[in-house]
Amino acid sequence: MREYAVEGNTVRTYEREYRQPFNRVASESERKNHERAAHMNPTYVAFLLFMAGVLFVGCTLYINLRNEIIERQKSVEKLQSEVAALKLANDEEYDRIVGSVDMEEIKKIAMNELHMKYPDSGQVSTMLGDDETDYVRQYKEIPKK
Repeated sequence: MREYAVEGNTVRTYEREYRQPFNRVASESERKNHERAAHMNPTYVAFLLFMAGVLFVGCTLYINLRNEIIERQKSVEKLQSEVAALKLANDEEYDRIVGSVDMEEIKKIAMNELHMKYPDSGQVSTMLGDDETDYVRQYKEIPKK
């Protein structure tokens, strides 16, 4: 049989003799090894079936868990959009309520119906807090001037 070899940019031909014939007879030990490899033991088949079952159950559990996660993500997104809509509605209602309050009407009712009046200069104490909030906590008595 003639073979070709590529070396660089030229193709060279050479002949090679095969020392082993194509239809060689396998030795007895080789034949036994092939038979042993081709034969499947029942315990090996049972092991393969068991592992296939474990793999199937694992994949099924994984897919179910992944679907559950996706459903929960969708429900979280839905709840977040509901919260955003409720916050917007709450802010609009607050602005409507604040806009509907008439401070002059409140002052008139307080002075005329409830007999309230503005404090005198000695009744007001100004407190300076650490920060600029409208909220002051009183931990001790207010000093008299």
